[in-house]
Amino acid sequence: MDEITTTTAGEQSPLWRRIVDFPLVAMLIGVAVFLLGITIVGHINQFVLPVIPGFDFKMKFELLAVLILIILYKLVIRRLGEQPRDDLRLSGALRPLLIGLASGFVLFAMAVGIAAAVGIYRISAEGDLTGLLPALLGPALFAAVSEEILFRGVLFRWIEEFGGSWVALLVTSAFFGAVHLHNPNGSLTAAVGLAFEAGVLLGGAYMLTRSLWLPMGIHAAWNFTQGEIFDIPVSGTPVHGILVARLTGSPLLTGNGFGLEASPIGISVATAAGVWLAVLAVRRGQVVQPWWVRRRVSAT
Repeated sequence: MDEITTTTAGEQSPLWRRIVDFPLVAMLIGVAVFLLGITIVGHINQFVLPVIPGFDFKMKFELLAVLILIILYKLVIRRLGEQPRDDLRLSGALRPLLIGLASGFVLFAMAVGIAAAVGIYRISAEGDLTGLLPALLGPALFAAVSEEILFRGVLFRWIEEFGGSWVALLVTSAFFGAVHLHNPNGSLTAAVGLAFEAGVLLGGAYMLTRSLWLPMGIHAAWNFTQGEIFDIPVSGTPVHGILVARLTGSPLLTGNGFGLEASPIGISVATAAGVWLAVLAVRRGQVVQPWWVRRRVSAT
């Protein structure tokens, strides 16, 4: 792991530093920095960009937010806590990112294949290719970067440091599902489904690699594939893909307007992959014990 600062053996940190470095305090600071970044982007988007002559307003908020959040992560968030580390290291980033992109595509394509086999997914025509690049560089990239920095890079990291890996996986999965309750066609079923499929899948990817690149790749490709390729609502939000298709049949199987993410099909495929990643993390010794257990072991 990439430690930024360390304390000399036997040296006692000042009280204020121990308070700031405590896992839950570091987490709150990280959340505050994240929200500050979103606020900065909102103000730039509202007051600065509109006065720039000839500026292309497409994707402006999403791309600017990605840039600002990554800068704040590199400058502030990675330096927080007792054992600072960088989960967005550029060295060795390409391989897990590409694996994540491929995995996200394959997993959702599998879910669509199953949906088509049982007769609830049907293609009616060809769609439009012109929106592919804006969708990839806009909503798909923004959701992957912003949500992974917040849920895995901040919440998972310090909940895990305090309560251990399994508590972090449980809590962040529940949070991830809950924040989508107010999406279009959102429901308790959809939130629980997202908690299992996305929370476990992306949390497992982070546990295994201790890097944000793999979950970011999976997240971006999953959203892009379901929306811009297969024309299936992304977490309840209608989209226009390169195919014109629809989900028909039982609301239980189709996700009742939310999409395959709220269907047992999508939930099963993604959760199975997430459990497999978590098992790999266990086998590779990537499970973190709770803070008090580590303290007790260290003391003895």
